[in-house]
Amino acid sequence: MFKRIAETGRNLIEFEFESQTVSAHDEDTVAAALLAAGKIQFRDTPEKDRPRGPFCMMGVCFDCLMVIDGVPNRQACQVQVAPGMKVVRQKGASAAGPEDASSSGGGA
Repeated sequence: MFKRIAETGRNLIEFEFESQTVSAHDEDTVAAALLAAGKIQFRDTPEKDRPRGPFCMMGVCFDCLMVIDGVPNRQACQVQVAPGMKVVRQKGASAAGPEDASSSGGGA
């Protein structure tokens, strides 16, 4: 579905997406690399488990939230891919821990 406009001769690297090896250009974002590899579902909505994928590709919409190297709620369109990176789909919402609430003032 998605295809690169041109192959630019950039260096290729490999990272892991749900236990599968994916090749990417070294300057790709995680979202761009996965879309180029034919992966379009990045997360499921919290309430109805509906699939979502990148929409804006500029960090505004949050439809590309994924778990990247064990950290949930990362915007795949804003994270540059790295060799050996481990990426998985995010299932629903990921709650902030108590330390996050206390450091942000715990406001509602």
